[in-house]
Amino acid sequence: MYTLNNSIRDYAWGSKTLIADFLGHPPSGAPEAEMWIGAHPGAPSEAILDRGHIRLDKLIEADPEGLLGPDSHAAFGSTLPFLMKVLAAESPLSLQVHPTREQAAAGFAAEEALGLPKEAQTRNYKDPNHKPEMILALTDFEALCGFRPASETKAIFDALVTLFRETGAEIPEVLQEATSTLAGADDPSAIRQTFTGLIRGGDEVSCAVDAVAALLGSTIPEGPYTAALKTALDLSEAYPRDPGVLISLMLNRVSLRPGEAVYLPAGNIHAYLHGLGIEVMASSDNVLRGGLTAKHIDVDELLRTVDFTPLPVPRLAAASPAEGQRIWQPPFDEFQLQRIELEPGAPNIDLPAGLPALVLVASGSGVLETSLQTLELGKGDSAFAGAHESPVRLRAGSTEPLVAFVATTGIQEAMPHRRPAHPMTKAVTTPQA
Repeated sequence: MYTLNNSIRDYAWGSKTLIADFLGHPPSGAPEAEMWIGAHPGAPSEAILDRGHIRLDKLIEADPEGLLGPDSHAAFGSTLPFLMKVLAAESPLSLQVHPTREQAAAGFAAEEALGLPKEAQTRNYKDPNHKPEMILALTDFEALCGFRPASETKAIFDALVTLFRETGAEIPEVLQEATSTLAGADDPSAIRQTFTGLIRGGDEVSCAVDAVAALLGSTIPEGPYTAALKTALDLSEAYPRDPGVLISLMLNRVSLRPGEAVYLPAGNIHAYLHGLGIEVMASSDNVLRGGLTAKHIDVDELLRTVDFTPLPVPRLAAASPAEGQRIWQPPFDEFQLQRIELEPGAPNIDLPAGLPALVLVASGSGVLETSLQTLELGKGDSAFAGAHESPVRLRAGSTEPLVAFVATTGIQEAMPHRRPAHPMTKAVTTPQA
């Protein structure tokens, strides 16, 4: 087992306080958007050894089967298949989508063959892997996630057309075209055609965004889509004339309470808007952007990647196998996430056997134990436990309750188990995260 040092990415949309407060360290003064915990080569954690520090990806390369376990090694090769992040959005992230494994492998190979540097602004694929992901809210968390049914989007655009008409303002032709396309066609083809028209629309769409922003700036009607219209206005202020403002109205508007989660498969277009969460994903940094950003947008590649099928919000319920445990298991083999809460003296919890694990202490203090080693972890500390070290036991420290998050693979339904405690002790019931 190894304690870790982790990189914090200072993307402009990050909060200056949320991650610092969560981890219990002083704010840096710069935006702190994501803390990466894992072995992705873009920002690998450093394992702390007696002889110094070593990148976690390099450590795993030296003994992949031992540290990853035979099941993970056989399924995913010699790299840690998941990445855990603490994500803090003060302002909206870009509208984005992630490729399938096949798309990522082909796209990465093509850009490598062109000799395109990985840091190039025009590069789409940083690695050959797909990036399914999930986000677990730690605070109230706002997001856009997947397409609404075409009939709902038409209703929103119809409401805007009515509002233009009532105020006497000129109705943008873009909106009238969209409502016509969406009429009577509640299927992916109408959504694709509308989305394509907006993202390729150029100045005509930019002018329509201006007109909609001006309209909503003076009045936002009360009704079932008030939150979506308010979001569009907020986005127009952050990204003037961006087609993503109108595209946002095509997407499900999601509000998560602490402890609620959604998962995002390949092709699901989404944007995180505001809040703090634990994000877990396949170990990849492949992002195709569709708006609300100054970064590179490859419209053709985006249109090949987006899944235009309207679907309900992919909420993910947690299993609760025992007191103090909640486990989120999305339909991806690469990862699952656990939240563990223990009182001092409560029964130990065994981490999933034979699998690699990342552990992050959110509050209190805890102890990771094997037959040969003990690691003490405080608030904000993290650790990596190799598969060959099983059983790995987690317990609370001696003086205060422990709350910890544990990410591991999802290739088997390996539930952790409690070890018997002294009869006078018990675990607390887990509240929302």
